[in-house]
Amino acid sequence: MLTKNSSVRTSFSGIDFSKYQSKISEFVSEFSSRANKSGYFLNWVNLPSEQVKRVDELYSMVESFKSQTGVSRLSVMGIGGSKHTVEHMLSINGLNINGDSVAFYSDVDSISWARFMSKIGDVTSSNYMIASKSGSTFETKDGFLRIQQMLVDSYISKGQSEEEAKKSASKHFIAVTDGNSEKSELRRTSIEQGWLGDLYIHDDVGGRFSAFDDHAIFALIWAGMSKSDMISMLNSAQEISSQSLSDDLEINDALKEGIFWADAKLKGIDASVHQYMGSMFENTVYWHAQMQNESVKDTLKQVAKVPDAMHHSAEAHFNPANKFAFALTVPVDKGICSENASSYIEALTKSYEITGSFFKEEVETSHLGLTPAAAGAMTQLRAFATVYQEIVTAIMTGKQLPDVLDSVLQPHVEFYKKNLKGGVVVPGRISK
Repeated sequence: MLTKNSSVRTSFSGIDFSKYQSKISEFVSEFSSRANKSGYFLNWVNLPSEQVKRVDELYSMVESFKSQTGVSRLSVMGIGGSKHTVEHMLSINGLNINGDSVAFYSDVDSISWARFMSKIGDVTSSNYMIASKSGSTFETKDGFLRIQQMLVDSYISKGQSEEEAKKSASKHFIAVTDGNSEKSELRRTSIEQGWLGDLYIHDDVGGRFSAFDDHAIFALIWAGMSKSDMISMLNSAQEISSQSLSDDLEINDALKEGIFWADAKLKGIDASVHQYMGSMFENTVYWHAQMQNESVKDTLKQVAKVPDAMHHSAEAHFNPANKFAFALTVPVDKGICSENASSYIEALTKSYEITGSFFKEEVETSHLGLTPAAAGAMTQLRAFATVYQEIVTAIMTGKQLPDVLDSVLQPHVEFYKKNLKGGVVVPGRISK
């Protein structure tokens, strides 16, 4: 018998779930009929349980990667889900707070490059995780080729031959990409140059749904997450998967959240807000915004961190002329600020309950972030709720759902990529 995950608690107002009760089994059936099946891009549903089996292997790989160069910093080079999910997972788990363990580069302009190199210093003082499913992502490849040449030049300047320098440079790289070398240029590079290990972006796991894929887990291990905490986080995420495929609405919070957002749309409420309280969620905001834009394909939803965003957004939120649906994710505060934090949360809760439909999500905390169980649960909840929003909306309006759900695909991003490929851009080119 399934029991509700206790690390995340939700409460709802302004919505009548009884209107949807007769369709609950249909919602769940639509989801479960596609989950974990090849070609449906829902392989993230059971990914946490699969990753538990690889924990020892991944911890050993991190140690090997550190020992072959002796450096303590990892630089992640990737865009979208290859970056935002990692930043999100590090932050909510209270790791890399000072940015001393893991750095990120995902840009293509000269100033961003200069700032990144200023942070890194000596190019040989960092290892580099190159994350790209295809291995040919322009932004990622551009940064990788620059770093690779700088490493070779650095080792040559220290007296190594070009061949020796290339071998030394290769010790600084690890690839996270498709396992099939025929599909991934980066995998071919990794094999040809003798890079360490096998890290994967698993089949049918889109970037925004990849918070438990190899790039995020590897970075968490590098930043110091204990093996017991890792297992707790993954098990909690898998527990949410089980609950989210249950037709018992009392334990299926993901479906409740999906119904909540669909209900708002069905009522004609176009604008919505999901706010996260506290600095640990700064990177969560970027990841959730990516999830919203790529899956729901709706740019009207605001995803923001409070208190920062509260004062300048409140004027619009509480203007009677505007209609909103609100959500608020808050930490269970047990520290020295708990009284003021509770008062603030209470004020927001009362205000939002009066103004429109609202749900509050309370997440269990540790000293510097969420508990591992809460981190796993909240992250998996967000993925399930996003997909359920599409399913609920379609079923309630009589729309035929496609075989592969729109919320897990992103066909329109190819528009700018085609324009990019049609130009004369060359990754890694040094401008004269």
